[in-house]
Amino acid sequence: MITWKDVIHFSVSGNPKPDTRVEKTEKEWNEILTPEQFRITRKKGTEAAHSGALCSAHDAGKYECICCSTPLFDSTIKFESGTGWPSFTQPIKENAIKYFKDSSFGMIRVEVLCNTCDAHLGHVFPDGPEPSGLRYCINSESMKIKTEE
Repeated sequence: MITWKDVIHFSVSGNPKPDTRVEKTEKEWNEILTPEQFRITRKKGTEAAHSGALCSAHDAGKYECICCSTPLFDSTIKFESGTGWPSFTQPIKENAIKYFKDSSFGMIRVEVLCNTCDAHLGHVFPDGPEPSGLRYCINSESMKIKTEE
């Protein structure tokens, strides 16, 4: 289980190695993503609170990166945070997520990205439920859900 201490360690000392890498040019990403997906994942944007389709989704399945289809989160660890963005307590695998210190907008946060393709996903905070205490606050536009049959 990843803890806040692990998150800080990864953001300062380096991230786990991904299983694989996907790299495309900005033009190639632009051709396969909607304008909003491109703005959020490739330009580090944020969708408006409570606007994302996955915010209130409760289907069983795996949440995958919209850019490269890497599994990121399982529906069993999704929870209602009341923040207006889909929230999770743990990634599906330790090396699915990349962590970076984010000092934008006058605050210090930890940005989370897809470790396979560097898509901006959102941020992680140490105010989630036990046992991890983590809240991965993720943009709906950065993910798709692969539902279980």
